Amino acid sequence: MKRPTTVLLTALAPVSWGTTYAVTTEFLPADRPLFTGMMRALPAGLLLLALGRVLPRGIWWGKAAVLGALNIGAFFPLLFLSAYRLPGGMAAVVGSVGPLFVVGLSALLLGQRPTARTVLAGVVAAFGVSLVVLKAAGALDTLGVLAALASTASMSAGTVLTKRWGRPDGVGPLVLAGWQLTAGGLLIAPLAFLAEGAPPALDGRAVGGYLYLALANTAVSYWLWFRGIGRLTATQVTFLGPLSPLTAAVVGWAALGQALTPVQLTGMALAFGATIAGQRAGTGQRAGTGKRARPGAGRPRRRTDPVHAPAQPVGR
Repeated sequence: MKRPTTVLLTALAPVSWGTTYAVTTEFLPADRPLFTGMMRALPAGLLLLALGRVLPRGIWWGKAAVLGALNIGAFFPLLFLSAYRLPGGMAAVVGSVGPLFVVGLSALLLGQRPTARTVLAGVVAAFGVSLVVLKAAGALDTLGVLAALASTASMSAGTVLTKRWGRPDGVGPLVLAGWQLTAGGLLIAPLAFLAEGAPPALDGRAVGGYLYLALANTAVSYWLWFRGIGRLTATQVTFLGPLSPLTAAVVGWAALGQALTPVQLTGMALAFGATIAGQRAGTGQRAGTGKRARPGAGRPRRRTDPVHAPAQPVGR
């Protein structure tokens, strides 16, 4: 598949994630970030595990746990904490600092020297974020901003490590997404019950919201995201992140009546421009850069056992 098509399919993930904030504030129980994170991750992970029918082997138990913690277990609760405490567009725009984190981590862990264009695009994205946050500093919740930044740092580290470790031989992105979502959901579950108590009563709107988050917003989106990580550079993938704030802002403006000042709109335009520049800057790096999984590591047994049946190639 040609690179533009891969980029467009991968971009559907952050576009979908941009709707998370509106769904959270309008459909889900209030002040339950851990429970919401668990309900988003664990059902989606179990569904993908059932479809893939492959469990990790050997060292990949530990790697899946680490990636699940970074991409899901820490990211989701922090994301929803920021969503509950910030306006949707603001929470998503803060996440556009991710390219700066990934550029630095890619240099450290993948040996990908950042180009001047990549660094400039990252700085422009961060400047766009600062315009939005500083303009509305008096109205923004400090804990919400810190949670949004921490969630972005966690996801950035998970993205780079996913690129560095690759995938076990014979395992596709659908299976890898299932491992991480399940591991992250299992990490969140005990914390949710300890910190927030029994699950809240759910009405029809909440059930519909959780179904949307688990299926389209998580199972499908994370499959596309990890598929993109395998085919593009980590920098190119993370520079798609600013599409999330643009989607969130459009949804907030069209459906929730949220207003944005001219300065905030300028910041969002800069973030979008950084997305385009980041794709062009990333073409100078090899998508295959980074450590490949050791041949045979995590390879499922070629038996008729349905739990360890070989995965069908997915998007390879």
